This record gives sequence, structure tokens and C-alpha cells, in this order.
Amino acid sequence: MYNLSKTQNINQVMVEDKPIHNWYRFVLSFPPHLVRKYIKEFELTDKSTVLDPFCGTGTTLVEAKLNQINSIGIEANPFPFFASQTKLNWNICVDTFLKEVNKIFQLVNLKLQEHCLNDFFSIPETYKFKVKFLEKETHKLLIKDSISPIPLHKTLILLETIKEHEYIYQNHFLLALGKALVFGIGNLKFAPEVGIGKIKFDVPVLETWLKEVNNMIKDLKTISYEQHIVSEVIFADSRNIASFMGPNSIDAVITSPPYPNEKDYSRTTRLESVILGFIQDRKHLQYVKKSLLRSNTRGVYSNDDDDKYVVDFPEICEIAHEIERKRIDMGKTSGFEKLYPKVTMLYFGGMYKHLAELRVTLKNKAKLAYVVGDQASYLNTYIPTGKIIADIAKKLGYTLVRTDLFRTRFATKMNMKEEVLVLQWNN
Repeated sequence: MYNLSKTQNINQVMVEDKPIHNWYRFVLSFPPHLVRKYIKEFELTDKSTVLDPFCGTGTTLVEAKLNQINSIGIEANPFPFFASQTKLNWNICVDTFLKEVNKIFQLVNLKLQEHCLNDFFSIPETYKFKVKFLEKETHKLLIKDSISPIPLHKTLILLETIKEHEYIYQNHFLLALGKALVFGIGNLKFAPEVGIGKIKFDVPVLETWLKEVNNMIKDLKTISYEQHIVSEVIFADSRNIASFMGPNSIDAVITSPPYPNEKDYSRTTRLESVILGFIQDRKHLQYVKKSLLRSNTRGVYSNDDDDKYVVDFPEICEIAHEIERKRIDMGKTSGFEKLYPKVTMLYFGGMYKHLAELRVTLKNKAKLAYVVGDQASYLNTYIPTGKIIADIAKKLGYTLVRTDLFRTRFATKMNMKEEVLVLQWNN
């Protein structure tokens, strides 16, 4: 067994790995060096294609491209999909990029001056002027107090300037703004779940954005890659992979699907998704949630039926029954708590469907690495995620090569394992 758990800060991004990866990434995303380990072990080359069916913000895809390996990602959440796409576009003329940045900088400063604003100096809280807002229904989608009115006003001025001139590198500018919103402009904090930190009346918006853009420029000046390497991201639901992926096309899979807990990934990316226009209203948000693997109760709907795929797995059914027994004994009656058993079944049913459909796309002897974590989010009921997914994979005909312990973490008063399931598919 390959054991990484004794290495300190094993889930952190190494300094040398920050270029490109740090343009935007989920908090607690698995690190690039883990991807590199399996690229090496699976002996992937520039003739290989690696798939990440839950690609998120593109860690596997970026690392594959850096190592001259073809890659395909699948993502159903629109902003992470956009982030992955943009992070894979390195075909950029730095001089043109800089000219566009300077033009935006000048235009936004002029617009701020029209409101007697200066991005670098906070205005007095008594200062009054007409503030820009999002549309009422759109604004309702934001987490309350996730951004203050003045920073939002300045952000919308920057956003409209980026969009109105159709800059060649508009997507990079928007991605930089997305990261700036989360880690500088807004009031969010991650511990590790998204919440509200210190409420900032005013904050430099243009300067915060410019810092992220300059980081991109620095990375682009140092990066090298082979033009023939193909990197693609597909906006789709990985549970339906056989409907849009070619047969026998994938040499390896390196991925980390969601874990069965109460982490709502549409909420984690809500601030940037809403402000930058990737989610417009509640109907659109519901559409996004329905296309995601059911891993939390905020994304469960009445017609969901992925649980039908795992009714013959006694361990999964027993966990669901145990959760329900605890709920009744503890007198828990909220709507979300009543859904805990259902979402547990739906999660593993969704993983079953994904792994079943994935088989068509895999070449003979394809290797797979799934980073998964044990959980106890539902009334402290222990869910051995790795073991159960391994059992599902074996029933579907995969070979479990081994289970690598990635790290342990203390949560809900117990030690939880994060593991890498190393599988092989033999046609």
C-alpha cells in the first residue's frame, strides 16, 4: 500500500505547482503532485488520453497538459467548467494580453472617477451615490452578505468593461475576476465549508483583479507545452458518459468525485457564478443541481431514482437504515434530515451508474485512480466511501488493484480516511 499520510501538508499545493493551477481552484481540491504520481505509475505518454469525469477546476487536466499528455474532462457545474476550459488555454500573446489589461484598467478608472471613487482608497461610510446592483431575482441567489454593496458596484463596473469590448482574452480576465471575488473582494471564508467572514464595507476591486491577471502573465511567460497535445472539457453529467464519449478511447482515469456529505458545490461557487452570469435565476440553479451527482440533500429531487442501482448492496442499505433509525431516535424532523438515507442511496447509485457507463469508453487494461473520502456527515453514521465504491466497481467487472491511503483527517469526532482506489478495466 502506498502511504502518503505521514507527509505533512500532503493536500497542499507545492510552490512549484502553483503556476496555472492557482488561477482558480476549489478549496481542498486534491493536489497536482497526486495526479503526477499516477501519471507516472500508469506510464502515460503523449500517445495516451487521461479522463477526469469529475474535473472540477481542472487539476488533472492541467497537470496532464504540463506533462504532455492528452486529456478530457467532464464537468456539469458551469463555473468550474469555464475555469477548467480557461486554465487549459495557454496559446496567448503576452504583449496583446498586457495591452488589453492596460486598456481595461484605464477605462475602469475613468468610470470610477465619474462616481468620485478611487479604487485604492476606501470611501467614507457616509458617502452617498447611486450603487449598481444585480437584477433582483439574480441577487437573491447570492449567499447573504457574501459581498458588500460598494465592492459589488465596482465589480459590476469592471465586469461590464471586460464584456463590452469583446477582448480576445476575455475569458482569462473573467476567471481572474472570479478568483478575486472569492479570495479578496467578497466576504467569504472557508473553514472548510463556505461561510461569511468579516464584512468589508469597501475593498480595492481593480487592484485585486489586476493582481490575479499579473499572476497569469507571469505563469504564461514561463510555461512551455507541445501544441499537438489535446485538452478538452465537456459540459455534461458524468453519469451519462456513454452517450457522449467514444468507445475504447481512454487509457486512464484520474479523478476525485464528490463525497457523500452536505457540501453543496453549487453554493461553494455561488458568488462568482451569479455575479459573472453563469447562473441567472433559481430555475437555472435547479437545472445545474439536477445535472450533478447527488452528494448532498440540497440537490435531491422527487423524481431522482439512482438509488435503484444499489438496492442489492446490503452494506449501503444498512447504512441508510441506520441513519433513519438514528434520525427517529434523536427526534430529528427537518426536511433535510429526513433526506439523509435517500441521498446516501442516491450517491452510491449515481457512482454505480457512472462506473457502469464508463466501461464502454475504456481501453483494455485501462488504469483508474479515484480519490475518495470516508464520511460521517449524516448523524455521525460512518460511511466507508472507498470500500463501498470499490465493491461497486468489482461487481461491475473492474479489478481492484489496491487501495492507497492518501491522508487521514479528524472530522465529526473520528478519524476519516481519504483513499485512492486503484482499479483496472479488462475487456
